[in-house]
Amino acid sequence: MNRTVQIYDTTLRDGTQAENFNLSVTDKIRISHKLDDLCVDYIEGGWPGSNPLAVEYFKAMQSETLKHTKLAAFGATRMFSNPVEKDKSTQALLDAKTPVITIFGKTWDIHVHDALRIELEDNLLIIEETLAYLKPHVEELFYDAEHFFDGFKKNPEYALTTLGKAIDGGADCLILCDTNGGMLPHEVQPIIERVQSFIRERKSNVELGIHAHNDSETAVANSLLALSLGVKQVQGTINGYGERCGNANLTSVIPALGLKMNYECGAVNNISKLYETAMLVDELANLPHNKYQPYVGRSAFAHKGGIHVSAVKRNPLCYEHIKPEEVGNIRRILISDQAGKSNVIHKAKKFGIELDSKSPVAASIVAELKELENQGFQYEGAEASFELLMRRAMGNHTNYFSLKGFRAINSKRKMDEPPETEATIRVEVGGDEVHTAAMGDGPVNALDRALRKALTRFYPALEEIELVDYKVRVLSGQHGTGAKVRVLIESKDQYEQWGTVGVSLNIIEASWQALVDSINYKLMRDEKRHAAQK
Repeated sequence: MNRTVQIYDTTLRDGTQAENFNLSVTDKIRISHKLDDLCVDYIEGGWPGSNPLAVEYFKAMQSETLKHTKLAAFGATRMFSNPVEKDKSTQALLDAKTPVITIFGKTWDIHVHDALRIELEDNLLIIEETLAYLKPHVEELFYDAEHFFDGFKKNPEYALTTLGKAIDGGADCLILCDTNGGMLPHEVQPIIERVQSFIRERKSNVELGIHAHNDSETAVANSLLALSLGVKQVQGTINGYGERCGNANLTSVIPALGLKMNYECGAVNNISKLYETAMLVDELANLPHNKYQPYVGRSAFAHKGGIHVSAVKRNPLCYEHIKPEEVGNIRRILISDQAGKSNVIHKAKKFGIELDSKSPVAASIVAELKELENQGFQYEGAEASFELLMRRAMGNHTNYFSLKGFRAINSKRKMDEPPETEATIRVEVGGDEVHTAAMGDGPVNALDRALRKALTRFYPALEEIELVDYKVRVLSGQHGTGAKVRVLIESKDQYEQWGTVGVSLNIIEASWQALVDSINYKLMRDEKRHAAQK
């Protein structure tokens, strides 16, 4: 039996349908590269025929390079009233210029009658025609059989006929969708086996996929069961985000496949990157991470005293089903000062920092990290700030400038005009004190401009920095407007993109911390780059 399966990630499309889950185009591009690093096989980037954001993303991705992952555009069968070559939604899929297109169509007869308001035969026509039209333009063509399981239970003959039309249209893979998320595993198996028989009867070599929603808390179970039956593609989202109760959680599916079921895929081979991928998606979506999530939750391998701790110290297998390092997570002994050291050593190696696990510096970094995390700092989406923290602790970080003071003033002179913001700062560079001021679109922008104005005479390369994203997270609602906030800033230059973080009760102070880290990181990287060129 071929043990190779395909991972199809739809976080950027299905995931964004979740309540309170929003991503900018910059966020989507960054997540795409992270999924590519994880070696996910396919990324569904969105529905270009449905909104301008998806169009902008696909246009931007045409100048990006993915090493492993194939990008897929998602769309529907053509409108029955339009010829396929004149259907705007269909043409938008071609304009996305992706190697893969995924088309969904109706397989449940009540959807054909009530949603599309056409006859059953008409639906069969648009399925085949849409796929046949797109087939010559792509490397791979997938067909999402929407509501397939519910449709099969109601009218199995018609549901199978729709699959036949997708095969006739040239689909390379038929994805069976539990769109309402109500199926239980014992219902899934016989339906998949019937579909497999149907495909054999047609003497087709088309592959099968599974797309499960989680409304009955069975999306992961249904997906794993389908794969065990020979289904080759599994669709899902990072951290299980999706409409209503979400989709099959790939951060649970991938380790189950690789560590428990002995399946092979690119993501299994790179599974140690799973934790950081899960955390990055949450950070960019500006949502709190579910600490109790299997495999990638911070509590997934946490032990809190008693017989569990003593047993785990002797043999972790006593209370852990896998080694946390396999998925990039860490074991946390909540009563131990050693919790987190392995993560610090791992990050040091990544940053090219020589750090012995037995060094007192490692222990001091762990202690500082724990204290900062207690204050609200999180570094999964701000690795530049974490690298600076480590280098300061090691004593090998250059002090490029020091702040003497800053002030930001907002004034609204007319109610029908936007406020005016002015920032002034005093910084010292190499013994010289500089006092500058700048106007901006809000206090953070004004501070950014004032700081660069002060420093570019000493460091001209700072003009290259572009601030590409800015996020604010309220850390606790207990104190209302007096709650702490965490600010995440994303910056880039001609070489790379990096994230920095700041935390304070004052949003301007938190923003300042993140801005300063961003500039320090830029100067540090330039210094190392110039040294390497000599």
